[in-house]
Amino acid sequence: MKYKRVLLKMSGEVLSGNSPIDFDNVLSHAQHIKTLHDAGCQIGIVIGGGNIWRGRSGGSMDRNRADSIGMLATAMNSLAMEQALIDLGVPVKVMSAVNMELFMDTYSARSANSAIDAGNVVIFACGTGSPFFSTDTAAALRAAQINADALLLAKAVDGIYTSDPRVDSSARRYSHVSYDEVIEKNLHATDLTAISFCREYSIPMILFAMNSGESFLDAVNGVNAGTIVDSRADSELV
Repeated sequence: MKYKRVLLKMSGEVLSGNSPIDFDNVLSHAQHIKTLHDAGCQIGIVIGGGNIWRGRSGGSMDRNRADSIGMLATAMNSLAMEQALIDLGVPVKVMSAVNMELFMDTYSARSANSAIDAGNVVIFACGTGSPFFSTDTAAALRAAQINADALLLAKAVDGIYTSDPRVDSSARRYSHVSYDEVIEKNLHATDLTAISFCREYSIPMILFAMNSGESFLDAVNGVNAGTIVDSRADSELV
């Protein structure tokens, strides 16, 4: 396994279906996580809240308040994923960046690392605990705090392209690209704060399509992994 300890970022939208949180979809994605866990991977997870609420959905609402609602949305998704993993027999803990002791433990890096070392999947709720920071940035931060070997970004598409493949039939996928090139060309892999953070702390980012347990295993093995973003200068296209 190329990446033994990982932080997995999932968008909240993948949990939706017939309802904002479709438990059948949650179970399906939990099975992918179980595949990784059973293979011996140590896993932290950050789940977005876009299936329920996004800070920018608040319109003229104060951004502090709108992002607080978004944090609560991530907590709801985290509890749903916790239940799915419990149902599949995977040891799991949820930790929140804000105090929600009635529902989940409060986050500390020491407790999170201890739980992961003990074989638990740890789900990090409520982003960074502060407004104005995306859950992608929260994922980069947690990746550094748990000493992850890589940040896995499970997406609806299978990597980073030279342009939007939905509108440009000539778009080509990068198998590898540097942090600097993603920033300079504004390739929309994730938000720039997360990219810059991973560059500063040398955390490779793997973007891949979240469509099967095999795709998860490919990502942690660096094989057919969509797009790998790291400090190497020479980009590669497929």
